[in-house]
Amino acid sequence: MTLNRESRVSTHGFFSHASALVESAHIGEGTKIWAYSHVMKGAMIGTDCNIGDHCYIEDGARIGNEVVVKNGVSIWQGVTLEDRVFVGPNVAFTNDLMPRAKVFHSEYVKTVIREGASLGANVTLVCPVEVGRHAMVGAGAVVTHDVPDFGLAYGNPARLVAFVCRCGSRLPIELAEDGAPQCSCGKRYQKCGSQIREINSAKASEG
Repeated sequence: MTLNRESRVSTHGFFSHASALVESAHIGEGTKIWAYSHVMKGAMIGTDCNIGDHCYIEDGARIGNEVVVKNGVSIWQGVTLEDRVFVGPNVAFTNDLMPRAKVFHSEYVKTVIREGASLGANVTLVCPVEVGRHAMVGAGAVVTHDVPDFGLAYGNPARLVAFVCRCGSRLPIELAEDGAPQCSCGKRYQKCGSQIREINSAKASEG
């Protein structure tokens, strides 16, 4: 990697821009932290992540491997992003249902974004919520309830409107239907009620 004088690579194997403030000792190899971002002491970031400009990652936030966080996102204590999560620009997380100035809590309300899920630009998540594996939340949605695995949700408040493949394409099955839809990419699923699972993956066969 070629660096200019405005950038630097940590001796721990991650990259941070010269204007970034990185106080955490728990950042994985290959991760990149870009301009004007602040990672507080106690935050945990995995390997091969990309943290965009003007992000703030608070003490107690947990970020897995290969996570992409676009510009202008604050990730608070109590928020967990599992591996390969995508967080679009200006997504808003919350961790307090009764916020007051100068009132501090010993514990904050949790939000969990499961493996492979995607949050579009300007999504707001009202804690406590869980977004399931490989789910997708459309831009501008306000999430007040959990989104199931492979669910597609959007609107204010966000509602489940369809299911998507691991690749991101919408699956050819209606919410009220049960069946075994197949994506155009070749992946196959089994849907029963509001639950859907991939039936031709290693994880599915193990389960």
